[in-house]
Amino acid sequence: MTGDPDGRGAFEAATGDGPPLAGDAEQRSREVRSALDGLRQIRRLTGAPGGGSAALPALWERRQPVRAVALALEAGGIAPSAVDAAGTRTATGYRVRAGERPATVVVEWLGPAGSGAAGQEAEALAACAGVLGRLGWEALLYKGPRGRRFLEAEPAATAAGPGPS
Repeated sequence: MTGDPDGRGAFEAATGDGPPLAGDAEQRSREVRSALDGLRQIRRLTGAPGGGSAALPALWERRQPVRAVALALEAGGIAPSAVDAAGTRTATGYRVRAGERPATVVVEWLGPAGSGAAGQEAEALAACAGVLGRLGWEALLYKGPRGRRFLEAEPAATAAGPGPS
C-alpha cells in the first residue's frame, strides 16, 4: 500500500481479474494481514472524512475503492476469481471492478463455465456483504442482466456496528 510515487507498493490485493494466486499460501496470508493492518493504521491516523470514525473507509480507500474492497474481501477469507493469459475464467470467486459512480465498486461472483458459480452467488455475495459491512462499506444486492446478482458497494456514511476486526 505504500512504495512508489503512484501509491502502489509490492502488494496488490486480488481483484478476481488476475492470474490465480501462486506461491506460498501462508506468505500470502501474512501479506494480506499486513496490508489490512496498514489500512487500519491509516484509518486510525486520518479518521474518516469529516473527522468521522476509524470504522469508516479513509480517504485513501475512497480514492482507490477497487483496491480497498479487494483487500477487505481477501482479508475476510473470501476467494478471488482468476483468469488465464487468454482472459478465460479459471477459478470461482469474487471479482471487484469500478462502479459507475465515483468511490463505488461492483462485486460479482464468477467462475469458469460450468462451475456452478451462478448457483453459489446469493450465498457468496451475502458473505461478501458481511465482510464489507464490518469494514465500513455499504453493500447493496442487485439483479443484473440474465438474472445474475451483484453487489454495489460504497463507503458507509456513518458507522453501523463494530469497527474493523
